[in-house]
This record gives sequence, structure tokens and C-alpha cells, in this order.
Amino acid sequence: MPSRDFKRTDRVGAELRRELGTLVHAAVRDHGLPSCSVSDVEVTRDLDWATVWVTALLPQQSKEAVKALNELAVEFRRALSRSMRLRRVPELRFKYDDSVDKGERIDQLLRESPSHDSDDGEG
Repeated sequence: MPSRDFKRTDRVGAELRRELGTLVHAAVRDHGLPSCSVSDVEVTRDLDWATVWVTALLPQQSKEAVKALNELAVEFRRALSRSMRLRRVPELRFKYDDSVDKGERIDQLLRESPSHDSDDGEG
């Protein structure tokens, strides 16, 4: 029976991700926020909280973007309560998803490392 719980949180998370993606995009445009997008949503098993992971186009503006989105969280939650068929919409908590930044940093380090193709050990 517990597996059903996880499926429900996954479904709610996916729907929240779709809805919040639209809301965040509109907020960026309407409020002049730094360009950012929703990358993932994790919902607690009791559906009380949703952690919304966002990525920023310019990583140096991520703190500003997350702060602004957290200030708009009540407004987003109100909009979600009108658009989603949930008895209770979870509280929203926005956090910066730095996985893209880390991936780009790893790519950069790999590109900068000396090529091992030309080093065949003979010499």
C-alpha cells in the first residue's frame, strides 16, 4: 500500500511542476525577475510541503530569483488552488537547483584537462 503514496506524490509533483512552470514564467515577465525556470518539484508524503527547484539563466542572479519567488509563494499557491483539483495545495518552498551549474563546471574541467589521446605512454 505505501507505493500508492509515492505515486500520488509523484503525480502531484508533476502537475505542480507544469502549473508552476507557467506561473513562474509569467512572474519573470510581469515582475521583471531574473530569468529562471522550474526544474523539479518534490512533494512531501503528507502533501503539506512542496520544494520547487529552479534554475536561473544567469547563475549569479539565482539568489535574487529564489528570494523573489519565495516572496511570491503565497500568490502562486492561491493561483494553484484555483487551477488544480486538490483539497489542499502544499506550501511552496523555492530552492536553487545547482545541478546544471555543476554539470557545466565538470564539462569545462574536462575540456581544459590535457588530452589523454596523444599520450600513449611511449617516449
